[in-house]
Amino acid sequence: MVTASTLVRAARKSKRLTQAELAARARLDQSAISRSERGRDAEFGTIDRLLAGAGHRLYAAPTRRDDAATVAAEIRGRLREKDRAGALRALLQLNDNLVAESGLVRGVLTLTEPEPTGDAAWDAAIAALVEWRLRDEGLPTPPWAHSADRTLQKRRTLDVDAADPVPPLSAVPDTFASRGVLVWADTFASV
Repeated sequence: MVTASTLVRAARKSKRLTQAELAARARLDQSAISRSERGRDAEFGTIDRLLAGAGHRLYAAPTRRDDAATVAAEIRGRLREKDRAGALRALLQLNDNLVAESGLVRGVLTLTEPEPTGDAAWDAAIAALVEWRLRDEGLPTPPWAHSADRTLQKRRTLDVDAADPVPPLSAVPDTFASRGVLVWADTFASV
């Protein structure tokens, strides 16, 4: 489930605002933004003001599944720990979360722009997965997923296991192939 700190940070960064700029817009001091982004001030009124200052609104959806922004934060942490298998498990969980929901709720899980993971291939993979699963439902892809920095210049795998063979393009989902991420389609099959 998305945390208030993830929402505030993602909303601020999606508008390319510094903490000081958001503070001025929300008429709060910069330390309030810092506390909120660290999870120290999750009071509804503060979070609502900060989101409004970044041009966002807070909505509730009937789900307890983690959204793309929350999963991206987990992937970023796993990659920092050099745990690529854990990062892949998180990406697979995002897939399962999206497949388990339908319609508007599936779309809601993709609205908040994820922060970069620190690895362009993983950022591209998150965007590819979001587009793939939204397309399955006939839903539009959020603008962040089409950002140029979510497409690789040179094709590559996610480098989870060096022993894994590189899949041919015919075995890669279209949304992944178009972003240069080589991953087997059956990686995302439910077991």
